[in-house]
Amino acid sequence: MELDNEYILTIARCGSFSKAAEALHMTQPALSIAIRKAETRLGMPLFDRKKHPLQLTEAGAIYVRSLQEIRTVEETVQRQLKDLADLVTGSLRIGGSHYLNAHILPLLLTQFSASYPGIQIDLLESSSAHLASLLKERQLDLTFSCDPDFVKAFKHYSIFHDTILLAVPSGHPFQQQYGDYALSAEQVAAEGYLKASCPVLPLDALSLPEYILLRPGNNLHDRVAEIFQAAGCVPRIKTQVSQLATAYHLAKAGYAAAFICNRLVNPHDTGLAFYKLGLPVTDREFFLLLPQEEYIPRAVRAFIHFCREYPFPKY
Repeated sequence: MELDNEYILTIARCGSFSKAAEALHMTQPALSIAIRKAETRLGMPLFDRKKHPLQLTEAGAIYVRSLQEIRTVEETVQRQLKDLADLVTGSLRIGGSHYLNAHILPLLLTQFSASYPGIQIDLLESSSAHLASLLKERQLDLTFSCDPDFVKAFKHYSIFHDTILLAVPSGHPFQQQYGDYALSAEQVAAEGYLKASCPVLPLDALSLPEYILLRPGNNLHDRVAEIFQAAGCVPRIKTQVSQLATAYHLAKAGYAAAFICNRLVNPHDTGLAFYKLGLPVTDREFFLLLPQEEYIPRAVRAFIHFCREYPFPKY
């Protein structure tokens, strides 16, 4: 029966018998037979096979939800028992975007690992929406987000801020008209954009350059859309990319302007001029997110404390 339950949960997660069979390393006919037997035992169908994609029946939804709750309780009990021992070994399943995993977490994880060498870290990279889904399903211990909708859905702790700036190639004609508003990379690294004396770029200037923009599904994409809405203009899009770091390096090479975050800026970069936009949407507060459950394993508690005490670099 326990094996049948694993089959049922896998099908519900994968959304089809064929994908579930592949994930379970078994044939689809064998999986179908096992589920038919389970449905006979329960006295009602769990999956509506007439729907495409495959959907749970009402009974199936109740059954799967109960299995997930039982699994969560079992995992919590196991972690509590393990936590009776000293924090010598353990594991952390952390999810982060490319921006976080490549530019924010490397030094933090290196120092955390040095402090807790017995804790194994499994780092997953994906979109914020996918990571939030995995966290809800307890397939991650924690993730990070600055999206208010994701943050309010989970237990959360404030970790760090970043600021969205406009980055324009140094030789761009834009500089001739708005050079007085520009910040150098060194000034950005020194957080010059936070000073009251820092000039704010007029929003009507945003209609001039061509842009490298992030594709939908990224928090920065949504915030940039709000920036253009506030400016009352439609962006001239030269290209779209999936990663913030890609947009930054394209802009630095002189391809087009881009919206970037201050933490990507190296003080020694000379290929870009940066502009403060002065809108609330440009300030992003990142939170560490946890599943909505009372018990927090000791390894996770140690990581939370480490993050909250960590002196995040300015760039």
